[in-house]
Amino acid sequence: MTGNTFGKILKLTTFGESHSVAVGGVLDGFPSNISIDYDLIKADVQKRKTGKSFFESQRLENDEVVFLSGICEGKSLGTPIAFYVLNNNASSKDYNNIKDVYRPSHADFTYEKKFGIRDYRGGGRASARETLARVIGGAFAKMLLKLYKIEISAFVSQIGHIKLNEPYWKFDFSTDIKPPFYFPDRTSESSILKYLTDLEKEGDTVGGEITCVIKECPVGLGEPVFDKLQAQLAYAMMGINAVKGFEFGSGFSAPAMKGSEHNDVFVKENGQIKTLTNFSGGIQGGISNGQDIYFFVAFKPVASIKKNQQSIDKNRGKVTFSIEGRHDVCPVPRAVPIVEAMAALVLADNLLLNKRLH
Repeated sequence: MTGNTFGKILKLTTFGESHSVAVGGVLDGFPSNISIDYDLIKADVQKRKTGKSFFESQRLENDEVVFLSGICEGKSLGTPIAFYVLNNNASSKDYNNIKDVYRPSHADFTYEKKFGIRDYRGGGRASARETLARVIGGAFAKMLLKLYKIEISAFVSQIGHIKLNEPYWKFDFSTDIKPPFYFPDRTSESSILKYLTDLEKEGDTVGGEITCVIKECPVGLGEPVFDKLQAQLAYAMMGINAVKGFEFGSGFSAPAMKGSEHNDVFVKENGQIKTLTNFSGGIQGGISNGQDIYFFVAFKPVASIKKNQQSIDKNRGKVTFSIEGRHDVCPVPRAVPIVEAMAALVLADNLLLNKRLH
């Protein structure tokens, strides 16, 4: 199996399955002599953690990160940073009755046909448990971005049919984005709570959307043609479990606009070149232009539902089954730090690449 490494200069390789002894990663290319912000790592891991609310998986893991290398007396050495997190609360028996079943919209069928074998316990490598390593690696990328005063903020902008109706700049990220939903419009929390409560009782699930905003990004990140910055961000986001769509800047609203409406006019403000509008989403020609970079990531409903379903098994026999394991009713709130982590890895990689190429 390939495809376990992300990045060009700053490279994160992740390992482990949902029910293996541990999941973890190796971060290579991280600069030396940078103070490690353990509080940042812990906070991001906590945001992704299961079992905090009824609509999240009730798999109660400790999620304590153990570092094996690359750090000495609280600072990075410039050598590979290896880490792992033990899987203490895996319940493999929950999958005994469906180990031969090809679950709808899961990776069971494709993994088995491609590799000749699959880990049926919690989805194995296809499980979102793997994203824990991305969040940890992304926290290191955030440490690097802080040195450049680059800020990344993601939040939930849609859960099912409940959608945020105001643009991101209408909200104060420091006060409006709070658990458990990370939905800036706090007046919608009661509606979201009822919606998810009803779905949980029905044994069903729902998806949603995450908006990510990157502020204070310098001009010049991203490369022309095949390595455009928005293409790298799209690649990063589409690699997250359950993601079905990526849209940046004006996105799919652009086709209905005229060029005269869509063009971002340049102006001089306080000695700096800026644009009056930002339909470009902070990226032009594949290169950051200094304006806010913003994009949207669409997540499908969790495929593991408790309702009875029809499928076939590995012997091609028809089966009726239900899934009784511990799964999210809505995965989107826990995905907020994952989106931030992948965006941070992209930007940090480009910062290091810029220093090397230019």
